[in-house]
Amino acid sequence: MIFEERQIEKNNFSSRAIILFCLIILGLAAVLVKVFSLQISGYTDYQLAALKNKNYAVPVQSLRGEIFDRNGRALIKNEPTYDLITRPNLISDIDSFLEEIQPVIYLSETEKLRYIKFQKEKAFVNKELVLKKDLSDEEIARFNVRSFNFQNAFIAKRYRRISDYPDIFSHVLGYTSRTEDDFNAMPEIPRSHWKDVELTYASGLIKGKTGLEEIYDEHLSGRHGQRVYEMNARGQLVQSLSLTKPEKGSDLYTNLDIDAQKSAAKFLGNRKGAVVAIDLDAGGINVLYSSPAYSINKLSNGMSESEFQALINDQDKPFFNRALQGRYPPASTIKPAIGMYGLSNNIVNWDFEMKDPGFFKLPETGRIFRGWRKGGHGKVNMHKAFLVSSNTYFFSLAYQADINELSSHLSTLGFGKKVCLDCFDEDQAFVPTPEWKYSIMNAGWVKGDTVNLGIGQGYLVATPMQLANYASILATKGQFIEPSLVALGNQKKSINTWQDESFDDADWNKMHQALLGVIESDYGTARSIRDLKDFQVAGKSGTAELVSLDSKEAYQEVRVSELLRDHSIIIAFGPMPNPRYAVSVVIENGESGGAVAGPVAIEVLKSLIDE
Repeated sequence: MIFEERQIEKNNFSSRAIILFCLIILGLAAVLVKVFSLQISGYTDYQLAALKNKNYAVPVQSLRGEIFDRNGRALIKNEPTYDLITRPNLISDIDSFLEEIQPVIYLSETEKLRYIKFQKEKAFVNKELVLKKDLSDEEIARFNVRSFNFQNAFIAKRYRRISDYPDIFSHVLGYTSRTEDDFNAMPEIPRSHWKDVELTYASGLIKGKTGLEEIYDEHLSGRHGQRVYEMNARGQLVQSLSLTKPEKGSDLYTNLDIDAQKSAAKFLGNRKGAVVAIDLDAGGINVLYSSPAYSINKLSNGMSESEFQALINDQDKPFFNRALQGRYPPASTIKPAIGMYGLSNNIVNWDFEMKDPGFFKLPETGRIFRGWRKGGHGKVNMHKAFLVSSNTYFFSLAYQADINELSSHLSTLGFGKKVCLDCFDEDQAFVPTPEWKYSIMNAGWVKGDTVNLGIGQGYLVATPMQLANYASILATKGQFIEPSLVALGNQKKSINTWQDESFDDADWNKMHQALLGVIESDYGTARSIRDLKDFQVAGKSGTAELVSLDSKEAYQEVRVSELLRDHSIIIAFGPMPNPRYAVSVVIENGESGGAVAGPVAIEVLKSLIDE
């Protein structure tokens, strides 16, 4: 009995020993498999993970390309500036440090508070911190003499986006501003690392916000570089391991002309308005000026809140780009287009004469549309109608027009559409149609609306850009190039053609002679500017009414308010007979087109032609 019990106990022990041994073998096998996975099969993955924990990549900001005018002169450049940088982890007593450096580098209370705010954070991770930006030459010199006292501070070069012409080119060049989405350009760098980007610009990460800076932002931006640091277990940067240098952005060469833009700004003065000039051979926009303007240097590199609010609240709206977004009645400058329509549709010819009594009476209602000269101009044909700007002649012509056909005709001349290849936020303005009037005003189109259109009044509006494009079509006899701000290098832009079988070379020649007479003849409405130059210019002036009145006496009462005075407008091209440039000028509330806008156009043409 005893023997049997011992045998059972022995068998049970053996079974438990075998099970325990198997468990030990399985555990050892699992350990070996895990060791194999860690040391051999998964080595690469774990090595990369370890490196990621050990290495810390940060972007290195690239320089933007610079912008030049057509003569290779800089419009926007990267100007070096110098910042005072510190190593806060090596500065034990911040208050003493700031007190000691104050006589050398003046620090405002705001600068001190900002530095103290970020000092501990930067010190913990062993990162640099800017103490003061944009040091003056005097401050740099004082610091260099005493730099031995400040072993944990140094001066580093940064850049600012600067123009030597910050106001007169503000609307066309645009400005840069800080951006928060640059991380999209380098997805391989964690978004959280962008707070430690190595800056090239004193104002931080930037991108174009308006103008050419925005339109060509990708072209100008370049490619950021990357620096990899070794990081310890505390998250501190120990040393730089590698650097991929940033690539500077591409430069931008424009058709703009500094001297001509200066002329536009000088002769437009402090009046509100716009000037656009186009090179007829290349289709390049040489002048695009809007007044009043603002400083792109201040907006790009730092402007106080009070200065910004003053610009925003300015009643003259300096941010408003009148050259591309201003909507103005084209007034008498539209008359060549109306004449082209009449000739193309056989409504009139160059020899057709009619009596101009100084008004046009609408047959349907008897409504009177008055001309600008009391008593009229007597007998006028088309040539004389252009010279003396006979409203009655073009009232009569427009009365005979089909409004849908006329609207379509104006569209072929660039009205009611965007005409610039690369302008920022261009307004397409407006060509009215019966459908538009009914949908907006719930009223039908009447003949009086078409009659008003004949002298560029009523619902028709155009931008100075469209007027300059229209002038270039007239100047080139329909063989024009789509305007652009930026030169396309070796790429040749295609020539567009305005063509109508009923409007031939003879008509173009007569049109040029008539528009030449507007300025150069003794009877032209813009003859007051003919002696301002030593070359011949063709064109058409206009006075855009803001208030419809029946008499000059009533207008004299209205003009007491400057904001209700007529706009002064002119389109011009020259030198004749082989024009090279076309220009448009609009001066808000300037009244007489020829006498007020005309001299500005002449001075701009002189600047361009003298080159």
